[in-house]
Amino acid sequence: MASGAAQMGARVVLIEADKMGGDCLNSGCVPSKALIAAAQRAHTFRHGGLGTAGSAPQVDFPAVMAHVRATIAAIAPHDSQERFEGLGVRVIRARARFASDREIEAGGQQIRARRFVIATGSRPAIPPIPGLANTPYLTNETIFGLDALPRHLIVLGGGPIGIELAQAFRRLGAEVTVIEAASALGREDPDLAQVALAGLRAEGVEIREKAPALEICGSAGAVEVKTEAGTIRGSHLLVATGRTPATEDLGLDHAGIETHDGAVKVDAHLRSSNRRVYAVGDVAGRGQFTHLAGYHAGIVLRALALGLPARLRSDHIPRVTYSDPEIAQVGLTEAEARALWPDIEVIRTPLAGNDRARAEGIDAGLLKLVIRRGRPLGAGIAAPGAGEMIAFWALALAARHKLSAIAGTVLPYPTLSEISKSAAGTYFSPKLFANPWIERMVRLVQRLP
Repeated sequence: MASGAAQMGARVVLIEADKMGGDCLNSGCVPSKALIAAAQRAHTFRHGGLGTAGSAPQVDFPAVMAHVRATIAAIAPHDSQERFEGLGVRVIRARARFASDREIEAGGQQIRARRFVIATGSRPAIPPIPGLANTPYLTNETIFGLDALPRHLIVLGGGPIGIELAQAFRRLGAEVTVIEAASALGREDPDLAQVALAGLRAEGVEIREKAPALEICGSAGAVEVKTEAGTIRGSHLLVATGRTPATEDLGLDHAGIETHDGAVKVDAHLRSSNRRVYAVGDVAGRGQFTHLAGYHAGIVLRALALGLPARLRSDHIPRVTYSDPEIAQVGLTEAEARALWPDIEVIRTPLAGNDRARAEGIDAGLLKLVIRRGRPLGAGIAAPGAGEMIAFWALALAARHKLSAIAGTVLPYPTLSEISKSAAGTYFSPKLFANPWIERMVRLVQRLP
């Protein structure tokens, strides 16, 4: 956002207290996907298949982590202080606090501005479990600093971060146990979550659901988590119980900025209770995705730099859990749609019927399509590459296309994406092939000379 505003001619000050690039580059999306990619190589080598013999991979964990760091380093120049300063942005590397409703303090400097944007992201949420504070633990911000593979990694939390890292470390050779107080991947459609969780369990990841941690104790290399179902002992503990908006110590009260559930309270234009201040990304409390933060930035940029009105939408924002198989969702799940309308239709299309899936030996996967009155309300996919396949439906929901547009799209054969067209065709099939009026029309046409 800062780069866009500066290139449009606005005077911009960017204040960063930690590493440039924030969580996504340094401890989130980028390092986790680099780790997952390395783990995927090990998994493929180990299992072979389709006529190829697998064998035990020789995992060089320090080299894996070197790949993670190299990936961060390769992307870092795009988010560097030098790049922003080259675009005309004034960069201050310090912690900022509001001093008044239109002034902040940072690094001993006073900055007075016409508009402010809070984009401080989020930080790991650490639950108040007895003993946790006195026990060594990792978060997504520290786990990528490991230089040796854990013998047995205990993952506290079965959400996307916990599940992704659990599978990656298992594939790299660690024993892994996931402890979840409720249901693992509980936000996702249960049918889709079950596909992914079955994959993890088949690879040896132990997932204990409805097992809240009662007490945690231990020291470096020896950790214990006590639950009602028993005690789990491991060498390392990863706390992956969600993230909380980073609003502490910003002096929001000095600027008249209200919060809600720890996030900056914003309206449909992402403006806070202080009309001069906007919030984007995790800190705005509307979702915790890097691509969502980018969407937010575009809305605010149009308002601040161009004076154009723009309102927030949420029905077209996709999300992906990068397990294997992946889970991708855009729009409403079946349960969310049924809570709003009684007349929805749900199409379930197994991936096993797709010709490309057959060719690649993929026998698990599912697309769920939620439809109302001929329009898609949501789509969810559990399959290898689901994050790529969901783009089809993200566009459909963003442009508010009817399902007929999807059915009429020509896709290359054979591809996994054909499952989307197949699902749309399934919706129209009974309307075409079991319709007495269509049958009469066809018979009439056949009688014509």
